[in-house]
Amino acid sequence: MVRNKKKETKLLLIEDLEEHVRLIRHTLERSGLKKKIWVCKDGEAALDYLYNRGDYASKEKYPKPDIIVLDLGLPKLDGLEVLKRIKSEERLKDIPVVVLTVSEKNEDITSAYKEDAEGYLLKSAFIVEKTGKMEGLLDALLSFGYQ
Repeated sequence: MVRNKKKETKLLLIEDLEEHVRLIRHTLERSGLKKKIWVCKDGEAALDYLYNRGDYASKEKYPKPDIIVLDLGLPKLDGLEVLKRIKSEERLKDIPVVVLTVSEKNEDITSAYKEDAEGYLLKSAFIVEKTGKMEGLLDALLSFGYQ
């Protein structure tokens, strides 16, 4: 009998709030999917990771992700600028980027899709304040190609 081995999905989470990192990581770890998650806490670190420079120079330790989950409200370099740079770079533009943010501003939503974001998800739709769970996040990411 030959078993179908699914490849491990490499996910880059770009999120500055530690409590959101914990919630997202916990949700994804409970999923049962084979995955490896890297976290960058600001826009500059995310670009360093993606370009394999500075602390992230090793392509083996910091490989090209299969999917990126991106917050917009980041320190140092905001999420829309990070998205713009990802989608303008030939070797990165094929990575699906799902925006997960608190911003409900129409201009942010429009800008994200204009810059080829795969999806735009509001944290308020997923973070359940009383339970500290991110209900539905996994289903939403699966619908955008996280497998």
